[in-house]
Amino acid sequence: MSYQLKNESGTVEAVIDDNCGMKKFYSIANTLTSDLKVKFTEKQDLFDSVDWNFKYKGHSMKLHYNIYNGVSIFPGNIRDNEAVAEVASMLERKFF
Repeated sequence: MSYQLKNESGTVEAVIDDNCGMKKFYSIANTLTSDLKVKFTEKQDLFDSVDWNFKYKGHSMKLHYNIYNGVSIFPGNIRDNEAVAEVASMLERKFF
């Protein structure tokens, strides 16, 4: 599935894959690290979801995984919406 952008409360959520497992999450995280040179600043791993925060070109974002909803990228705030779309577009070229 190609990514889709959802607009909730003024912020954009980039749904990368809504039907995948942790293997895809780790693959996306590795791509962000190797291709975009991001560094994850905070990691929260729970039973059914994972949130890894990172910065891309000075914009705060969150790589999110949930067993029910798949992998998404969220902006830190509304000013980071365009950067989320940019990262999602790069991931679409890489994975789809």
